[in-house]
Amino acid sequence: MEAPFNILSNAPAESAPAAKAPRPDWLRIRFFGGSNYQDLKRIMRTLDLHTVCESARCPNMGECWDHRTATFMILGNICTRACGFCSVPSGKPIGPPDENEPERVGEAVARMGLRYAVVTSVNRDDQADGGAGIFARTIAEIRRRVPGCRVEVLIPDFRGDWNALATVMAARPNVLNHNMETVPRLYRRVRKGAVYERSLELLRRAREMSLDTPTKTGMMLGLGEERDEVLRAMEEIAAQGTHILTLGQYLQPTPEHLPIERYVHPDEFAEFKRLGEQMGFKHVESGPLVRSSYHAFEQEESARV
Repeated sequence: MEAPFNILSNAPAESAPAAKAPRPDWLRIRFFGGSNYQDLKRIMRTLDLHTVCESARCPNMGECWDHRTATFMILGNICTRACGFCSVPSGKPIGPPDENEPERVGEAVARMGLRYAVVTSVNRDDQADGGAGIFARTIAEIRRRVPGCRVEVLIPDFRGDWNALATVMAARPNVLNHNMETVPRLYRRVRKGAVYERSLELLRRAREMSLDTPTKTGMMLGLGEERDEVLRAMEEIAAQGTHILTLGQYLQPTPEHLPIERYVHPDEFAEFKRLGEQMGFKHVESGPLVRSSYHAFEQEESARV
């Protein structure tokens, strides 16, 4: 395969595997561990809750927690899929989802005094509705306890069960997020059990089910995708009426996960942002350390319709 091209100059990118190179300066992460960070950690442990911040080893966890922002991960901590990029434990979950989890999430949001809450989950392919009912109840419980809090949900594909999607949409989240993760060519290697076209259809159907609910998706770069593949995927995502796009650098969680093919320069992320805005996205969050929920509150404000 030809070396990927630099989006700005059309010159071949460095062909040496980035995983063997030192992490560039633009990926240096400042650690935050102040009182807010410690308080949020205590609340999560007291209520026996999981966050994707911890399970996915998010590089922004310290910063976000210090600002009293976290992404709750519901439906347990065991995923029924084993994607090559994700550090969330995979296997067969023990027992059904915890029916009391929505109440505990609502209590945590109230204790933290959040104005904006993000809720995601592991895949629960062992459940008939994929956990959609728990998502809907969690949205309702947050709103019951903190009426002014806005809620974003980052959902799995529910294996194409559009009734499950309708269950979540009926709870009226403020943002419906479902990540595409990568370009079609890399799906079998990167996103096991998922189908590119099915995820595109989910974004389209969510938009049709609620025209006033912004939809959102994200992709990782640095897994071997090429410039033209990224742009094609962005165009196809925009064609579904998707409002918000996030682009960030893939970081290998452990040596057992997919390797980093290259580090994408901040200038390339800036160019993707400019091109995405030209395609019609209302907000494009693009940078090496961007993750799906990074600056989520500001993204939602930009995308209100």
